[in-house]
Amino acid sequence: MLFTKASEYALISLIYISQKQEPIDVDTMSNELKISKSFLAKILQSLAKDKILKSFKGANGGFTLSDDPKNISIKAIVQSVEKRPTNVFECSSSADECPSNKAATCQIWSMFNNLQQKVDETLENIRLQDIINKQ
Repeated sequence: MLFTKASEYALISLIYISQKQEPIDVDTMSNELKISKSFLAKILQSLAKDKILKSFKGANGGFTLSDDPKNISIKAIVQSVEKRPTNVFECSSSADECPSNKAATCQIWSMFNNLQQKVDETLENIRLQDIINKQ
C-alpha cells in the first residue's frame, strides 16, 4: 500500500493539533501547514468521524485529539483517511476469501500473508506519540 498525500497530511495535521491546547480551526491549519483547505477539511472530517479527532463547532470551534497520542495507532490514522485496509498486496488475508479461488495452490499466498501480518502489526504498534517524539 502506498501512503498517499492524505496519509501524510493526516499525520502532519495530527502532530500540529497535538501541540495545541485549544481547538484549532481548518483555516489556521491550512495556512500554517500550507495544505489546501478543502483537502485538509476532508481529511479532518474523516479523522473526526472515526473518533481520532473531536470536532467543535462555533466561533471557537476546531479540532482536538480525542485521545492521548500514545493511544492512537498509525494504522488507525491511515485507514481512516485512505478508506481502505492497509493492504500491501491484493491478496486476501484469508485463503477462503481469495478472489481468484487459488489460495490452496498459490505458492506465494503464504509469504504475502505473513508479510501483511507484519506490516499490520508494525503500523498498529507505531503510535502518534512515537512520531511526535522523533521531531
